[in-house]
Amino acid sequence: MPRRTARNGTHTTATYTFSFQAQYPNKPGMLAQIAAAVGDCGGNIGDIDVVRSTGTTMLREISVQARDSDHAQEIVAHVKATRGVTVRSVQDRVFLSHKGGKIEIRNKVPVTSRRDLSVVYTPGVARVCLAIDREPEAVWSLTIKGNTVAVVTDGTAILGLGDLGPKAAMPVMEGKAMLFKTFGGVDAWPICLDTKDPDEIVNIVKKISPGFGGINLEDISAPRCFQIEERLKQELDIPVFHDDQHGTAVVVLAALLNALKIVKKEPQDLKVVVSGVGAAGVACTKILMSAGVKNIVGCDRSGIIYKGRGEGMNFMKDWFADNTNRECVSGSLSDAMEGADLFLGVSAPKMLTVEDVKKMNRDPIIFAMANPTPEIMPEEAGGYVRVMATGRSDYPNQINNVLCFPGLFRGVLDVRAREINEPMKLAAAEAIAAAVGKGELGPEYIIPSVFHPGVFKAVARDVAHAAIETGAAERPEKAKTMVFV
Repeated sequence: MPRRTARNGTHTTATYTFSFQAQYPNKPGMLAQIAAAVGDCGGNIGDIDVVRSTGTTMLREISVQARDSDHAQEIVAHVKATRGVTVRSVQDRVFLSHKGGKIEIRNKVPVTSRRDLSVVYTPGVARVCLAIDREPEAVWSLTIKGNTVAVVTDGTAILGLGDLGPKAAMPVMEGKAMLFKTFGGVDAWPICLDTKDPDEIVNIVKKISPGFGGINLEDISAPRCFQIEERLKQELDIPVFHDDQHGTAVVVLAALLNALKIVKKEPQDLKVVVSGVGAAGVACTKILMSAGVKNIVGCDRSGIIYKGRGEGMNFMKDWFADNTNRECVSGSLSDAMEGADLFLGVSAPKMLTVEDVKKMNRDPIIFAMANPTPEIMPEEAGGYVRVMATGRSDYPNQINNVLCFPGLFRGVLDVRAREINEPMKLAAAEAIAAAVGKGELGPEYIIPSVFHPGVFKAVARDVAHAAIETGAAERPEKAKTMVFV
């Protein structure tokens, strides 16, 4: 996606997209004047559509990317000041797309007659209820359970926004459900809970679990998320997956596998510095260790985590201290960067400086994934890094969880896996990495686009096979009839 730089040097993004209808005399040069007015303010024009055209006037709808609402107002004012141009309406496309919610339920079977009603509801439905009562496993084939995932949150860690509560979490959970359906064909439904109590969350999820084939935990703050996931994994007979942890970890590993091909290094030879030891940081560390990385140093607000540190610790940071930082070094993030091969940022904006990057080993790799502002901007890292990735869509190498969870759950549900184990996650990472062909691989293309035509099917296939090989699949015979392109 091309980017324009505004007069203050800030890049515009699709985070704030609006459209306006401009009416003007139908003569050459007018559209160019409007485009110039938008560009002078640092706006980035997208779609341009003709609404109405006559011999004397033209009405067009123009989509524009801006930094925020104030910037949008500045752009509109500048367009209005263009001689001969009248702005008829201004619409925020983000809010328009959310109006009334983004998802809905649709019937798979028509109900247009008494006969239909008797089949899908009473009296016919009673026979199906009795069949499930006699054979509980039939619920997987005779209801939506076999293709439905609950997206569960308490709204305590929404994107980069923090604790906004369950109501404000709804738009994100709806969006997650859309991605499940679009990329994996999985029906998902938002479950936003008005409680922060781990015991209550576990009990509620257990009570609703009969209607779902899997549980996707989302935007639950650390360290509570670790406890909730672990208990649910032990107490439920369906797979539980905390996407903020494991989805991030899978895609990070996929990106690293391809980045290492470029810098010609091996996992066991790396020094990795992890900035941010929360849900994502811990999960990324575990999957990197599973892939053979041995030297990992983690940092939080208090600096390097090491065995025996007392400040700012919790049970997961205790685990981190016991299993990483083999030389037991202490100090700041800047100290940790000495001789590092990979910086993995899942923390906060502007944590890393150019001077820190200069301390790294040859051909350094930086995954700066804080959103919306990375730990270091790609423009700053510039020529000091060999491979750069962020969590943003407006730079190359976006590390995005959506590459993982739709395909992963597709494979899980297809073979009715009881759990999502480490080999299944590694299989997902390898499938994502393999979607980038040898002829395509380069410093600015180490991870496939979310619109890659085959990546989700490949993830589903490989996850399903890993589930069968590890004995996690309840229905391994389903793999024989699965068709993948």
